[in-house]
Amino acid sequence: MKAIKVLVLLFCLSTTLAYAQQDTAALNTIINKTKRLNAEQPLEKVYLHFDKPYYAVADTIWFKAYVTTQGTLPSPLSKIVYVEVYNAVDSLVQTVKLPVKNSVAYGNIPLPMNTYKQGNYYIRAYTLWMLNFEAEYFFSKNILIGEAIDKQLLTNISYTNTPTDKAIKTTARIQFKDTSKKPLANKTVNWRLFHNYDVFSSGRGTTDANGYLTVTITSKAGDPIKKGTLVADVSIADKELASASFNIRQNDNGIDFQLFPEGGELIVGIPNQVGFKAVLPSGLGADVKGSIVDEQNNEVGTFASTFAGIGSFFISPEAGKSYKVKYSGKDGLSKTVEVPKAVDGITLQVNNTAVTDVINLRILASNAFFEANKEKLFYLVGQNSNNVAYGAQMNLKNQVITVKIPKQNFPSGIAQLTLFNERSEPVSERLVFVLHNDVMNLALKANLPTYKPRQKVKISLDAKSKGQPVAGDFSVSVTDETKVPSDENNEVTILSSLLLTSDLKGYVEKPNYYFNKTDEKKLGELDKLMLTQGYRRFAYKEILAGRYPKIFLLPEQGISISGTLRDLTGMPIKKGAMRMMVTGKPISAQTITSNVGVFNFKDLVFPDSSQVVISARYNPNYNNLMIMLDGSPTAARGTNVHAADEIENIDTAMASYLSNSQRQYRFMRTLKTVEIKGAGVKRPSHSDHAALSGLSQVPDRLIEGARFEGCNILLECLKTQVPSLTYDFQEQKFFITRDYNAGTRVPVAIFLNGMFIDANGINTVNASDVESVEVFLNDPLGTVDRMYRTRGVLVVNTKKIPKGEKMSKQDFLDMLPKKYEVKYTPQGYSKEREFYSPKYAPNAAVTSNDLRTTIYWNPKLITDEKGNVSFEFNNADGKGNYRVVVEGIDKNGNVGRSVMRYVVK
Repeated sequence: MKAIKVLVLLFCLSTTLAYAQQDTAALNTIINKTKRLNAEQPLEKVYLHFDKPYYAVADTIWFKAYVTTQGTLPSPLSKIVYVEVYNAVDSLVQTVKLPVKNSVAYGNIPLPMNTYKQGNYYIRAYTLWMLNFEAEYFFSKNILIGEAIDKQLLTNISYTNTPTDKAIKTTARIQFKDTSKKPLANKTVNWRLFHNYDVFSSGRGTTDANGYLTVTITSKAGDPIKKGTLVADVSIADKELASASFNIRQNDNGIDFQLFPEGGELIVGIPNQVGFKAVLPSGLGADVKGSIVDEQNNEVGTFASTFAGIGSFFISPEAGKSYKVKYSGKDGLSKTVEVPKAVDGITLQVNNTAVTDVINLRILASNAFFEANKEKLFYLVGQNSNNVAYGAQMNLKNQVITVKIPKQNFPSGIAQLTLFNERSEPVSERLVFVLHNDVMNLALKANLPTYKPRQKVKISLDAKSKGQPVAGDFSVSVTDETKVPSDENNEVTILSSLLLTSDLKGYVEKPNYYFNKTDEKKLGELDKLMLTQGYRRFAYKEILAGRYPKIFLLPEQGISISGTLRDLTGMPIKKGAMRMMVTGKPISAQTITSNVGVFNFKDLVFPDSSQVVISARYNPNYNNLMIMLDGSPTAARGTNVHAADEIENIDTAMASYLSNSQRQYRFMRTLKTVEIKGAGVKRPSHSDHAALSGLSQVPDRLIEGARFEGCNILLECLKTQVPSLTYDFQEQKFFITRDYNAGTRVPVAIFLNGMFIDANGINTVNASDVESVEVFLNDPLGTVDRMYRTRGVLVVNTKKIPKGEKMSKQDFLDMLPKKYEVKYTPQGYSKEREFYSPKYAPNAAVTSNDLRTTIYWNPKLITDEKGNVSFEFNNADGKGNYRVVVEGIDKNGNVGRSVMRYVVK
């Protein structure tokens, strides 16, 4: 563990003098309570290094997970990490579970054609321990997936939103081309817009001579379409359709202009720095400029944004006066916002430059505040990721107090500086970014200046920290940059993730911009980001009052299966013999139940998709026993914090990559299917059951059973995937979300094939047997609500069993589930695979094309005691620039990244 440096400085600081103070009890209390939080609830972070920024269907995503705590130290806590893939409408597509060894894990996610389609996706990763805290702590990154195998259309969309009488009108202009880039003229297009899983609007049109179609959609009053999907079916030939989908987001096109006084409040009579952020409805920053005027409309200052719509200005507000900010964007339209009212108080001001090894801090008080609080004690505390790194006590002897805080006290990352009054109440706060350039230096060197296609490449890595060799754990990716161009500013890197965005609330635009060739200008812009972005860690008011966050999950040490053994009357069975077996594999375990019938198989290791059997057969009278399995904790459904980075015109953005993929996967083109229609077979639904006949024929929400493919425990999937319902983990019931948020606690009725059950009864169903799940937000006749004292209905319909041959009674009894035995498929560890990197002999005959985009991927790059390691691989056929990216971490928690390019001629 890294030593925590706490400087308890007993002094009073003025511009020139310092006086020792004796009473440090209050300061010690602040520090000790913060240290207790860090000791009892250490924070974990997860970072994933991917082999490349985007993919095509049929590719494999390769990645390495780094798990850290106390900022960037390798974490000894969790031994399992979860990685999820979500699509653009926040539906969970896939989850992989990986074992963590030495604080790292290795993973891969294949992208099969039957699961993935072209679109925007995002990946998030977390440990079970991280579920105790806000989901914003999770790692999250956008992943673009293109389609090249069965490509029939190239599309491009642009749309505008126009406010119209409490509604928003969207006018979309879409161009359709064939794969040879020829416009599809005079083609019939049927389109429909999906919103909240329902068809909101639909229509038909014909493309013009250039392949363009215009679609107009108007929202309901006061209910804009925040996440809509427009699906267009184009008649490309006789009885042949090609489909394309687009994301539609409605907004009013305005700019959200926000002001952030440094230290938290605008103080009367002193120069204040005020940060500002101008944000478009898309979430991206807007370039703005403007002026500050007083109540007589006199200009007292001007400003302009620097990067991503962020900037700052200074103002010295006079008592009793009010001020406004006038700003304008690219459209030239001027708007006005009120400047927060100035108050008498005290604030922190920071001057943080790269050329100094200290943080220059000033504490300024207004005249009235200074006179009322002269000689009173104040405390200054600095922390990083809940680690207290600085503490000071002072008397307010002057209106201006200067403090120089050594940067060496803090690791690289965000330092939170907080000023407390004598009652230990936080009165001002400032975030400061500390970047130590010499903490991790990674030098990459190739053995030749240039290379030929398929030639062997040898690259050496030399890792140093402050001039000393570093023993570290690294991962390396080599890509053909001609086929995989990237925007380094917009990448998620180990630096931007672990040092910056993992500690900030909300979306940060182009996070790696601040770490890509960092200079004085970028550090200044990074400091402005600190003024305007919220810190997500903790509130001192809660901690000092002794209100610590509640912990309900412990760090996961391995796969475990737990539950309770009971008799048929419900009484627990103590000291019952339990056995766990994995079907078809030499994996088993035994245990004995506790005095209250609880059993727990710990530290299990089995691959994903394995059938696990839990049996109580080895007990007397086992036919009279039943097993109740515990559910597995799962994260709530995700929302994409990086939605602003979604790319609509994927065909254009990934043109070079998809062109290569089309040649790479040409052998995978699928045959056209011919649909032979016969008499329709009625699908199982709620209408099959008399108890539910009073419900509407059409459910408010319908989830197809196919959506639960790969689901291990059905209830766990329903908790996160059922729209409009919220699952309360304490009450173990579903509630209608709008009622739940309003404080109403009337549960939803749950039916399985027409039979009323509780939530745990859902786990008697295998997810693969689900035909559909229907959600009814109201019961028109009230028959269900009155009988069961519920509100709303959740119906699970299973597939009809096909008719077959007659069977004996014994055969039928053998098919029935046995209460003393449970067979199910819990999520196991994802299979680890080796990245294939071909080896070519010099002057070997070329028998096939090597169209690889990821040339080399190695997540197990470990430097020796001299900080050195080398790796070698063969180039593909592509010529041009190849890009080498190395990222990693050492045992002291120093993170590093290095990018090198070489030329293939």
